[in-house]
Amino acid sequence: MLRIDYIKGKGRGVIAAKDIKKGAIIECSQVIVIPPDELMYIFKTVLINYIFSWGSNSSAIALGYGSLYNHSYHPNATYFTRIKDMCIEFQALENIQEGQEITIDYEWFPNGLCLRYP
Repeated sequence: MLRIDYIKGKGRGVIAAKDIKKGAIIECSQVIVIPPDELMYIFKTVLINYIFSWGSNSSAIALGYGSLYNHSYHPNATYFTRIKDMCIEFQALENIQEGQEITIDYEWFPNGLCLRYP
C-alpha cells in the first residue's frame, strides 16, 4: 500500500502505492519509547526530526514508515497515538490517489517551533 520515494525539497517521503479511501487506516506503526531522561541525548542527533510526543512526558520513534511521513499544514492524513497498544495509527483524511505523497501535520508553527517541544 505504501512506498518511499524522494520528494524534491523534502527528502524521503511516503507515497501511496495504491488508492487509499478517506477514513482508511494507512498504517499502525509500532514505536520505540524514549524515556524523558534520555530525550536530551536525542536533541543532539538527527533523530530529533523523527520523534513523536508520547503521552504526557515521553517521546517515541515510529517504526515502519511512521517517522518518514512529511509535514504539511494541509495534510491528507492524520495520526493517533495508541499508548496502550504501543503504536501510532495513521488514517487518511481524504481520498489519496496512487502516487500521491501522504502527509501529516506535525503541529509546527510557521517559525519552525513545534507545539510538542516549546
